[in-house]
Amino acid sequence: MTEAADAADVVIAGGGIGGLTTALSLHAVGIRPLVLEASREISPLGVGINLQPPAVRELDELGLSGELAAIGVPAVAHVFADRNGTALFSEPRGTAAGYRWPQYSVHRGELQMMLLRTVRERIGPDTVRTGVQVEDFTQTPDAVHVHALDRVGGREVRFGTPVLVAADGIHSRLRARLHPAQGPLQWSGVTMWRGVTEADAFPPGNALLLAADEKNTQFVAYQISPSALARGRTLINWVCAVPTGDPGPLTADVQWNRAGRVEDVLPHYADWRFDWTHLPDLLAGSEQLLEYPMVDRDPLPSWGDARVTLLGDAAHPGYPSGANGGSQAVLDARVLAYHLATEPDPVKALAAYEADRRDATTAVVLANREMDRVGRTQSLTAPGARHSLEQVTAAYRRAAGEAGALNTRASLTPPNRG
Repeated sequence: MTEAADAADVVIAGGGIGGLTTALSLHAVGIRPLVLEASREISPLGVGINLQPPAVRELDELGLSGELAAIGVPAVAHVFADRNGTALFSEPRGTAAGYRWPQYSVHRGELQMMLLRTVRERIGPDTVRTGVQVEDFTQTPDAVHVHALDRVGGREVRFGTPVLVAADGIHSRLRARLHPAQGPLQWSGVTMWRGVTEADAFPPGNALLLAADEKNTQFVAYQISPSALARGRTLINWVCAVPTGDPGPLTADVQWNRAGRVEDVLPHYADWRFDWTHLPDLLAGSEQLLEYPMVDRDPLPSWGDARVTLLGDAAHPGYPSGANGGSQAVLDARVLAYHLATEPDPVKALAAYEADRRDATTAVVLANREMDRVGRTQSLTAPGARHSLEQVTAAYRRAAGEAGALNTRASLTPPNRG
């Protein structure tokens, strides 16, 4: 065992989008971060995600607007359609909805690698240590002692730090340590299959297509690659969301992000017809097919304890209904850095961060649930469906942040730090 005392002002468990944005945000206000990532190598894995305008604003303030524009496709609308691809109605998004900042559809792996490059360039190559699994911690009044496993050397390592941030994802070890009675993840009853396929064209263009049938089988698709568009092609991120069981606690035997089989997906879409693509070919064209349950957790009444706190999916995992998980992690990172920069007492700073973010993220988690509930109980083609969906999407915008509020609120960059 080795002891690395005073390794950093803040140790961050997890090198995903939330953890890396936290590192950049802390560095921008003069706080030294250290990121410990369990994977031996960070690779551009995953599929598409959306960055909502509030998150894009924060990354812009970190000086990353050019990098985002290079890897993201600006989304201008959400188009709701039936199983034949017929548009039923649409809603503007991003700058088309009055935000000063766009909404970007981007490959999650490309975003993570861009953030990783930026962390190493701005802060130093040793800021992110891979192959280090944070497993536990102990606290004294003045410090946190982080207990970790060096997966490469096979030995225990410890880090002394004033603050520990758990950004270790939906299966967070540190959340379980802080909240041992939390129970299992809660399954919505929906199984999701996700993939990315390059194609000739995507008629919805810079819009997100959300199609559903009478059984609430859903299909979501959007473009995620400016470079593919520049070559006259398009890279389409797609999601098949299928009700396959009754909602309830997720059983321990369910595998996460396992390789899916296209033959398991296709029967659910046998009577779907899009005029712009042959759906079986589009699904089969993905080099990787991921299958996992759609889950969340009940919001917590508190996140952390003294000098330890949670961030991102470790704090507030939610359904992907509002395409907001990554964005909420970015906002967490910026608010955390703001409070640590403006409050000298780390315990008070973390309490202020939690007070700012817990209610806000609870509202988003619950809005995701409501959007899913309405989708389950109301067919898009049923009488009154448009009104119901317009109501629930308007409520979601209020929870996630409307254009006027975002455009006029004060910056999260502390004074004299910009």
